[in-house]
Amino acid sequence: MKVYTKTPINIFNKYLSSRYAHKFKKRGFQIRSHAAHARQREHSCFRNSYKYIALASALLPLMVQARPVSYPGGWTAMQMHSKDETSLHVHYSPTARYSVGGKAIHFSEDDMTFSGVQLNNLVKRWNMPDAQANVYLKSGVGVLTNEDEQNAAAFTGIAADIEDRRYFASYENRVFEGGDMDASFKQSARLGFAPYVAEFGGLHTWLMLQVDHAPEDADTIEATPLVRFFKGSSLLEVGNNLNGGMTINFIQRF
Repeated sequence: MKVYTKTPINIFNKYLSSRYAHKFKKRGFQIRSHAAHARQREHSCFRNSYKYIALASALLPLMVQARPVSYPGGWTAMQMHSKDETSLHVHYSPTARYSVGGKAIHFSEDDMTFSGVQLNNLVKRWNMPDAQANVYLKSGVGVLTNEDEQNAAAFTGIAADIEDRRYFASYENRVFEGGDMDASFKQSARLGFAPYVAEFGGLHTWLMLQVDHAPEDADTIEATPLVRFFKGSSLLEVGNNLNGGMTINFIQRF
């Protein structure tokens, strides 16, 4: 049976194709189906998702280290012990930009204790493909006491670090003012490297060297080799000051 194709609709469609095809071509228009657009959007979403997952997997082990600001809603307990002082800092991070909490420091040589509140601010963060760098401002206010007296006290300082999954470097300082009882300045720097790159969720190990400078102390410059271990949300550092005295630091994020 002969099929008659010259219907008004077919004739009209053929006319439109011949009449306007050159305009579509000139303007770079391409005719695509809705299904093709949907597939393109789906593939784009998958590519972006893989990119973000890869970036997060590379940076997450760096984000759970000894930093004064945690993830939004996170609690952190930081216990530090060295030859000169022992401290405890428990803080809460309402956002990823700052944290606030209680701070206690015992100064061994002068047998004094600071008790107060500490505020930590993330000043700047650089997220690179395989590394991260941060600058923090850490400040506190409270009371300094010993057996005989007490005085209002405050401190402030900056902390900066940069690291990837193999190398680490950091610097921090602190200006402490306690009136007639104490006024001091100290700074420290660290260099470290990981002898192996652990898988996500595995045990990470770092070998580090910390150098401290305190102009008011008898030993102005001190060096402490130490080892850092961290797994999940727990971090432990163990070292020994070359002038004598253990360094033990423990951090737990909740």
